[in-house]
Amino acid sequence: MQQLTIIPPRSGVSFILKKGQRLTIVDIEGEQVSDFICYNLHDKAEYLSSGRTIDYAETIFLTTGHPFYSNRSNIMFDMISDTVGRHDFLLTPCSADTFRIIYGHTEPHRGCFGNLCEALKEYGITPDNIPVSFNIFMHVTVDEDNGKVSVLPPKSKAGDYVVLEARMDLLVGLTACSAEMSNNYSFKPIGYRIE
Repeated sequence: MQQLTIIPPRSGVSFILKKGQRLTIVDIEGEQVSDFICYNLHDKAEYLSSGRTIDYAETIFLTTGHPFYSNRSNIMFDMISDTVGRHDFLLTPCSADTFRIIYGHTEPHRGCFGNLCEALKEYGITPDNIPVSFNIFMHVTVDEDNGKVSVLPPKSKAGDYVVLEARMDLLVGLTACSAEMSNNYSFKPIGYRIE
């Protein structure tokens, strides 16, 4: 089996995933979120859409068997395997503003948003082009009475993974998340491989 590429804690990468290729994303140590975004490699105005994917799936609990849609209602990829079964597609990538507003940091980390901006800059993606991310392994609950959103420790354990299969050529941005609450207040690496 091919070796994992490691994303160091609180950082991000970009790469190309061709149609038919499979991407395995691994929580190496457990309780670590990975923010995932993607674009149509040949037309980057087409990107992964939280709203359309949730709408067509009729659930916020996306897992094995679910297709993920673009802003143009085209399937970008399918989730082929999922050993955790709980991820988030509601919340935006953490940013310097997240750390300032939610955590009160006076010298905030640039977060997943900044890491995605940096990783995708070479492909012409600007900050305004970063969509809501699919937050793999992130555990978010919504109170059924008042709608309050809570970020809980991920349910993922060391070695848990998801496998995504591209349905079009994709430009991918992927992080090892930087937000304290998302990762149970400990920052760890994320592994991935393309097959």
